[in-house]
Amino acid sequence: MSDLWLQFSQQLFNGLSLGAIYALIAIGYTMVYGIIGMINFAHGEIYMIGAYTGLITLSIIGVDSALPLFMVIGLMLIAAVLVTGVYGLAVEQIAYKPVRKSESRLVALITAIGMSIFLQNWMAAGQGARDTAVPQIVTGSLRFGGGGGGFEVYVPYARILVIVVTVVMMIALAFYIKYSRMGRASRACSQDMQMAGLLGIDINRVISFTFILGAVMAAVGGVLIALAVGKLNPFIGFIAGIKAFTAAVLGGIGSVPGAMLGGVLLGLAETFAAAYISSEYKDIVAFLILVLILLVRPTGLLGKPEVEKV
Repeated sequence: MSDLWLQFSQQLFNGLSLGAIYALIAIGYTMVYGIIGMINFAHGEIYMIGAYTGLITLSIIGVDSALPLFMVIGLMLIAAVLVTGVYGLAVEQIAYKPVRKSESRLVALITAIGMSIFLQNWMAAGQGARDTAVPQIVTGSLRFGGGGGGFEVYVPYARILVIVVTVVMMIALAFYIKYSRMGRASRACSQDMQMAGLLGIDINRVISFTFILGAVMAAVGGVLIALAVGKLNPFIGFIAGIKAFTAAVLGGIGSVPGAMLGGVLLGLAETFAAAYISSEYKDIVAFLILVLILLVRPTGLLGKPEVEKV
C-alpha cells in the first residue's frame, strides 16, 4: 500500500472516532429541539460531567483493580449514565420547564446559557480548573503499513472502543424510538404536541425523559473520550457542545439520523482539514461546510421544512 493511501486511512479512522463523539452529543440537541423546539445549550456540560463521573468511578475502583477491564468500563458508564441522567432532569426542571410556555424563545436561551456557565464553574470548584489526567486503562493498538520505513497506520484500541460503543448505542436508540412505548410517544410529541396531549400522552413526562436520554448519550461520549484522550478539564463541554450543535444543524436539527450523519461528517471534515491543510484552520473548514450546506439546503442534510399546522 502506498504512503498516501495509508495516510488517508489513518485520517479516516481518526475522523470517524471523533465524529462518533460529536454524533452522541448531537443526538441530545436534536431530540430536545424536535420535541419542544428549543436548544439545550447546557448539553455540552452534561457531556463534561459524564466524563468526570467516569474518572471518579475509576479512581474509586482503582486502576490496578482485579476486576476485568470490560467490567471496569461498564461500571464507569453506568455511574456516568446515572449521574448525568439526574443532571439532565435537573436542567429540564430548572432551566426549561418554568419558561417552556414563554412567548419569547430568548428567555429559554438565556437560562440555558446561564445553566451552562453554572455547571462549568460548579465542576471547576469541585475538581479544579486545570487539566486532569485520566489513566489509560485501554492500551495497545493495531498497526499496519510501515514497510521499508514508510508511513505506519496507528489504530488505538481506545478509539476502536469509541466507534464500537457508538454504533451499539445508535442501534439501541433506533430500536427504542421505533418500538418502545415512550419512543412512540416521543415521535407523537415531535409531530404535534397539542394533539399528543389530547390523546392522553403525558407530555411533561416525555420531555423530561428526552432530556434524560440525551444526557445518557452525552455521558457515554464523555467517558469514551476521556479514556481515548487521557485528560479532562471543566471547560471541554463548551467546545464539544458547540461542535455537536453544529453537527446537529448540519444533519438537520430535529432529525436523529441527521445528527448521526452530521457528527460523522463534521469529525471527518475537521480531521482531514487538520491533516491536509493546517490544524489551525480545521474549525474554519468545518464551519465553512456548515455555511455552504445551509445556503444550499437550509433545513440541513436530512432535515424537513417545518409545516405550519392549521
